[in-house]
Amino acid sequence: MAARPESEIITQLWPHTRSSASLGRRLVLATLLFCLFFTLGTVAVRTWFAWNNNLKAMNAELHLIDQVFQGTLAKAVWEMDRDALKEQLDSVAAAAPVGQVTLRILRPGRAPEILERRRDTQPDPASAPSLHRDLAVTPYPDASEQVGDLTIVGDPSLLWQRLWKEVAVIILTQVIQSLALAGLIMAMFNRTVTVHVRHVGRHLSQLTPVTLGRHLRLRRQRRNGDELDLLEAGVNLVQEKLATYLQRQHEDEQALAASRDQLAELVEQRTAELRAANVRLEALSRFDPLTGLANRRHFDELKALEFNRALRQGHPLSVLMCDIDHFKPYNDSHGHAMGDQCLSNVAIVMSSVFTRSGELVARLGGEEFAVLLPGFDLLQAHQAAERLQVALATAQLAHGASPVSPYMTISIGVAELDRATMDRFDQLLQRADQALYRAKSQGRARSAS
Repeated sequence: MAARPESEIITQLWPHTRSSASLGRRLVLATLLFCLFFTLGTVAVRTWFAWNNNLKAMNAELHLIDQVFQGTLAKAVWEMDRDALKEQLDSVAAAAPVGQVTLRILRPGRAPEILERRRDTQPDPASAPSLHRDLAVTPYPDASEQVGDLTIVGDPSLLWQRLWKEVAVIILTQVIQSLALAGLIMAMFNRTVTVHVRHVGRHLSQLTPVTLGRHLRLRRQRRNGDELDLLEAGVNLVQEKLATYLQRQHEDEQALAASRDQLAELVEQRTAELRAANVRLEALSRFDPLTGLANRRHFDELKALEFNRALRQGHPLSVLMCDIDHFKPYNDSHGHAMGDQCLSNVAIVMSSVFTRSGELVARLGGEEFAVLLPGFDLLQAHQAAERLQVALATAQLAHGASPVSPYMTISIGVAELDRATMDRFDQLLQRADQALYRAKSQGRARSAS
């Protein structure tokens, strides 16, 4: 393995990156955001207090107006002096804080008479304070008679006008305070931190294996071990450790180079041996050692590929499930050695029948075999099963313990892929297995689907 250059190691430890965003700008941005939210909150609180104060002030003004005009209005109503009553109402309505005046005159035996004055540009008065007062006169000592009631509603436009003036002053003062605070923070941060951090960055970007011995020196007064002093000491300590590390690495590389060729030759030799062993192992893991046919593992690998290909391309796919008839009695009467030879002979016959590309004959276990037939529909699969039956009959493998035939016979279950009902290969294999069971129940030495 090639050693990395020392300069590359230093570059990885301290990458020289250029960024347009400085710490000072980010600090000022954070400060401005804080001041913005603080200003919004402060403006909201102070506006709420200003609104309440304006409501109280306008309410006091309305009480004062009521005190001034209450007696004269009551007298004008009692005396039924229309001119004086109109003049008094106009005077009340003309007052600055008044937006609407409503006078209800009570007459015995008649419906109340309502006189109203309203400013033309007055908005909805719901937000303005209002004052309701009963008007009474004293016709003679120790007597009081109500002649009507007076409702005075404040002018909302004047209320909002006063509020906006106060809000403008509040916002202006808060913005000035925020900008002044942000400027002060940026100036202090730039003077005490940013300048020295940039100096550290320039120092690290200029480091090479040759300059590792040159220590960092910040141009500032000592602060009795503050954060920048700790940073300076830490950078110098890292440089010393890195120089020691690079020296040891150089020595290790020289020692490694002395044994590299020998190790490479040994590795190549072991690799060749391992490759050959893997080839042998691969062959053993995919084929049955007795019959030379594909084993269950190889069959499982290829069945999934052929099943997906048939679904994707719309081609037919069939499977034969084969079982040697009365193989256990054959084993019992002829011995296991002859039983193994019988399995090998049957495998030879099956291999001679299925020789086309893509056809796969596999031993699934014991006397059970499977044949994978890509591109075969059910009719073609039955024809292939008949060819296998004929070939096995032609081979005339003796079977003295079979009640079906003096020669070795085989039962075959045939199944074709049905895309409407099958989405897994195991379903196709299960249908072939069911067909094999029917072939056995029908007398063996035959195929069924």
